[in-house]
This record gives sequence, C-alpha cells and structure tokens, in this order.
Amino acid sequence: MANILAIDQGTSSTKALVVANGGQVLGEGSAPVHPEPGPGGAVEQDPDELLQSIVAAGKAALAAAGAPVEAVGLVNQGETVLRWDRDTGQTFGPALSWQDRRAAPIARELESEADRLTEITGLPLDPYFAAPKMTWLRREAGDEGVITMVDAWLNQQIAGAFVTDAASASRTLLLDLESTTWSEEACAIFSIDPATQPEIVDCNVPVGETTAFGERLPVTGLAVDQQAALFAESCFAPGEAKCTYGTGAFILATAGTDALHSKSRLAACVAWRLNGATTYCLDGQVYSAGSAVSWLEELALIREAADLDRLADEGSDEAVFVPSLAGLGAPFWAPDARGGWLGLSLSTRRDDLVRAVIWGIAAQVASLAQAMGNDMGRPLERLRVDGGLTRSGALMQAQADLLQAPVERYPSADATALGVGALARFGAGAASSPEEAVGDWTPAEVFEPRVSPDEAAERLARWDAAASVLADLSRNGS
Repeated sequence: MANILAIDQGTSSTKALVVANGGQVLGEGSAPVHPEPGPGGAVEQDPDELLQSIVAAGKAALAAAGAPVEAVGLVNQGETVLRWDRDTGQTFGPALSWQDRRAAPIARELESEADRLTEITGLPLDPYFAAPKMTWLRREAGDEGVITMVDAWLNQQIAGAFVTDAASASRTLLLDLESTTWSEEACAIFSIDPATQPEIVDCNVPVGETTAFGERLPVTGLAVDQQAALFAESCFAPGEAKCTYGTGAFILATAGTDALHSKSRLAACVAWRLNGATTYCLDGQVYSAGSAVSWLEELALIREAADLDRLADEGSDEAVFVPSLAGLGAPFWAPDARGGWLGLSLSTRRDDLVRAVIWGIAAQVASLAQAMGNDMGRPLERLRVDGGLTRSGALMQAQADLLQAPVERYPSADATALGVGALARFGAGAASSPEEAVGDWTPAEVFEPRVSPDEAAERLARWDAAASVLADLSRNGS
C-alpha cells in the first residue's frame, strides 16, 4: 500500500492530503494564503507565504494521518509568475497572480503575433497566461535573476529541482504544443531566453527528494491545478469533461493524444504527459465564480453562500448577469471587460440579481462546453464537477439545464489534490495505469436537465448577447 502526501497550492489556500490506495483520505491539513489586489488590475502574492503554506499544510496532514507516506505530489495554481535568483532561491518582489491583468498592454503590443503564437502554443494571446506577465515584470523590475512560473521556484525550494511539468508549461504561451518543448520562436516574441526556463518533465516522474515535511521523501508527481482535477475525475477518453468551481470556474475536456487546435478560440493545452506520452485538452475559463459570490456578500446582497439557493429559487429571470468581474476569457478574450447585470427594471429585486448571478455563471460554463463540442465534432455527453460552489444545488441544476446534459458532482471537495496524489502514486511505481492510480469512484449526486432544449437555447442566446455587449464596450474603451 502506497500512501501519498498530495499538496494543492491554490490561490487562496494550500490543502494537503495523505491519500491511501483507492483514494481514502487518512489525514488533511490546510493553510491560508492571501492574494493582494491592487490598482490597475494588480493581484500579487507573497512567494514565501506560498512556500510556508505548503510546508505547514503538509506537516499538518502527516500529523493528522499518523501514517507513513512513500511519495509527494505537488499541484500549482498555474500562470502565476515571479522573479528570483537561481543560485540562492531569493525572490525579488511579489509573485504576479494568474488574476493579475497589468500585462494587458503587452498583449495589445504583440497583437500582430497573436495568430502565430496560437498556432505554436495552442493558446490565445492574453494576459491571463504567463508569458505576457513575465515580459511585463522584466520591463518593470529589471533583468536580475530569472522570471518563471511560480511552480519552478516552489519545485526548486521543495525538491531541489529546477523543473516544470508539461501541463504547467503549456500555460505559458512559450511551449510548442506539438513537441512539448520550449519554442524558441515563441520565447523570442516575448524576449525570453528559453535557457532561463526550467526543464520540462512528465507529470508522473521522480524529480527530486524533499525533507520539508520531516523524513526524506521522493517527489514523484507534478501538475497544474485544473489538469490534476481532470485526472482525478477519470476524464481519460476524448470528450470527457470536468468543471471546477472555485475562485473562478474552469472547464476542461480531454481531446486525446493529438493536439487539437481550437476553432472556437478556446485554449488548447497539455492535459498530462505520462511516461513520455502526451494527452491534450481544451480549456475554457470563467474568471469570477466563487469570487462573484464573495462579491455578493461584500455588497450585502447575501449574508453567506448558503443564501444562494434560497434567493435563487425566489428570483425571476428578467435580469442577465455576465460574471466578467476580472475580464472575459474564451472565446471573447477581453481582459478589460467588466461584469454587469442587463435587463434591469424598476421591478428588479435583490432575489432577481442573485438568481441572475447563478444563471450567469452556469451560462458562461455552458457556452464554453458548447464551443468544446463544436471543436470536437460532438456535444459533451455529461459534465463532472467539483469545487466549493458545487454545494449550491441551484447552480448545479442551472448548469444541467443549460448544458442539456447530466452534471455529476464529484464526491470530494479536493479533486485537485487527489489528482496529483494519483499522479504521484503512478510516478512512484505503485500503479500501472491512470485508471489504477485514480481508483474507482461514483458521483455524490447527479443533476438531470429539467428545462426544454428550446428554453436552454433561448437563455444561452440572451447571455451570449449580453456578454458580447460588454466585450465590445471594453474593446471600444467604454
């Protein structure tokens, strides 16, 4: 039996689990981290706090489990970058969170290269991804040290290895999607020397050893957060998809062993690379999901997230909400877009606004799922879901209604950690296949559509029209 210490370093907290074969959680620990919003679209994080949170959560999970572990898996939050010294590990200033939007001028400056970058990397040119932030940071803070995604620094601090996994590397706008190597051409566009970037490794490979949690342990699994959840939810076949509802909502669909470049302006990236073999996926983003619910609390429209279902059941469908509070991702790629309620009248009440937020999040996910089906030539047959907002029955039912497909709630709130735990088990040689590494599981709840296809299509059309208006306003400088 191989127990694994699986660590998910996220945007607002770090969660650690000690996981036995079959996915049984023997112990868990967590530590908060504190992203700091600032003017001009800034969102920064303290890299030392990120590192300390990993150590604290990992030690807490081991203490709670009271059982030995054989290996460690590490998940990173993706697209977050920082500048640091390769020799000493010293960081120069805060990390720029994936939510940071200050690199939008870099993306506009390089617009003539956008199509070529997408052709090479599979990603649209957008400040959400790492390379524009890396260029912005170099211009603002100088050339001292190296600028990488934060996972490379954490891997060096924890495991003594200057590496990134292929899935994380595919979130940079610097990776050749076909070869899964650094693209000299893409790097040149951003004036980045590929020699300064970490070695790209498989997601299930021993990369080093760590004593950060006590006894010496091998680190055998690495992944970026959303791909780890895709793995945990057994989305191994083309067309299988999951959506994680956290700070944002992120939907990924497995595309198979051939790189599928999206015709719908979705992100195409690496799902995982195992034993040298690459599996690809399509990716769509709702940047504000859980953060939109927190925003409702700050506005005093709800007292707590538990109010969502009660108020959503009482509201009407007049208002439409676009949750672009931190910009719009695929297929609009409008980083300066702002959120908005449309269709308001003097009769609009608080319940209507809350209901519109629920349906707005679900509509954006459904729109992305529809685009994925178009790219793959068949609609998604079901959607597996995880994350804190899946506790909202109103949101999950709205999701099933708009998808016109079953929504299967994953039985754990920790799919991301369980996914990297499975990858680490595979990397430690304690499993012979992805299926064995993940183990069997059944959905905690399944939501079936309750509205007609015509009603779902009408709701989606209204939402798409509203989102298009806000995207156009942002592009026109309004």
